[in-house]
Order: sequence, then C-alpha cells, then structure tokens
Amino acid sequence: MAEKRRKGREKSKTALSRRSFLTAAGSGAAATVLLNVSPIAQGKTFNPDLIRPPGSLTENDFLTKCVRCGQCMKVCPTNAIHPTTLEAGLAGIWSPFLVMEVGYCEYNCTLCCQVCPTGAIEELTVEEKQQVHIGTAYIDRSRCLPFVFDTPCIVCEEHCPTPKKAIWFEDVTIRDRDGNEKLLKQPHVDPELCIGCGICVVKCPINDPAAIRVTSGGETRNPANQFFLSTSPYG
Repeated sequence: MAEKRRKGREKSKTALSRRSFLTAAGSGAAATVLLNVSPIAQGKTFNPDLIRPPGSLTENDFLTKCVRCGQCMKVCPTNAIHPTTLEAGLAGIWSPFLVMEVGYCEYNCTLCCQVCPTGAIEELTVEEKQQVHIGTAYIDRSRCLPFVFDTPCIVCEEHCPTPKKAIWFEDVTIRDRDGNEKLLKQPHVDPELCIGCGICVVKCPINDPAAIRVTSGGETRNPANQFFLSTSPYG
C-alpha cells in the first residue's frame, strides 16, 4: 500500500513537472510573439516619454543595434540619459532615453554620439546635432505662472538655446483682483524651431512637474511620430 502511494506521488510530480515545463515554454513563446507584434516594436504608436538621444536610429533599428552598454549615460554632462524600464516595452528594457526632469540635452554637446560603439546613435557634428529634433516642448497653462497666477516669468525663453528662440512671448494685458491693469508676457512654443532639448523643463521654477514639458512627438528620426495630425477632420 505504501509502495503504491509512493509511486502515485512520483507519477504526480512527473506530470506536474511536465505541465510546468510546457507552461513556461508556452509563456516564453507568447512573450516573444507579443514583443514582436507590440505597437512600439511595429512603430505604430509612440510613447511621448520615450525621448531618445540625438542621432538615434529609428526605433526598431535602434533596439537591434543598442547593446545597453551605458556609455552614453556615463558621458552625458547633464545626467539626462538614463536606462528605460518599460517606457520602450519589454524589448527595450535598459536602453537609453532622456529624462528631462533630471537633465537636459546640452545644445553644443555630441558626446553620446561619439561614444556609441554600435552605431545605434549615429555620430553627428555639433552643427548637425543642433538641427536634430528629439521632441517638442509644450506649455502646461494650468501650471505656468503667467497663465494661471498672473505672475511674470520669462525663464523658459531666457534659457532656450536655439539661435531664433523657439519660445516666444505674447504681451497680454490683464486685470488683477483689484481691477488694476498688468502687462504679462505669456510664453508660446514654436514647434518648427523647438528641438526638444528640455533645458526649459529643467530651468522652470515650477516643480513636480514643470509648467513646460517635452514629448517625443516631432522627433526627426521617426517622421510618423509627429506632434500634429497630418490631416484634420475640421479642415
């Protein structure tokens, strides 16, 4: 009787091990399929927070060539480049992207382009790099001082590095609670000139989050990832 129970337990363990193996194998195969058909892998959708270093290849080519060596992160002078977690999906884990809340892309710097050993980030001259759009800044009017608190602030425009400022001001006359008139400069972003460097985000006096942010929309490397719709139902 004891021998029969022992053989029964062994048979049960064998069946359980076989099921575990098959389950694991099936899960792995499914994960592989999902990675390959995920929207990010196919380039059908774009994560606005996934801002790649200037000179980065299109996403599929970038992920194919990037070996996650971390060299671009080490040389970034403003500590802007960090490893992704799930911003690029499972296929892109630990690949580099810019976190504008921490640092910005220095206008005259090409160090990340120079140290990439695989060509995932193409080498660019300073002049070439300054023409690359890694994203587009936009104003959050619900947090911007001149818009929501009627408080003068020109910090974002002051730090904008492009020769013709990508951030410009509209002079607006408002009335305070006592009826007194006040002239304010309200900032706007020119998406044609903005390269998405993010210095405006870092320098913004409003924190957690800043009143100006950067999205990957408008990046040079992916013409399909645009800030504006190519067509509008409203004409």
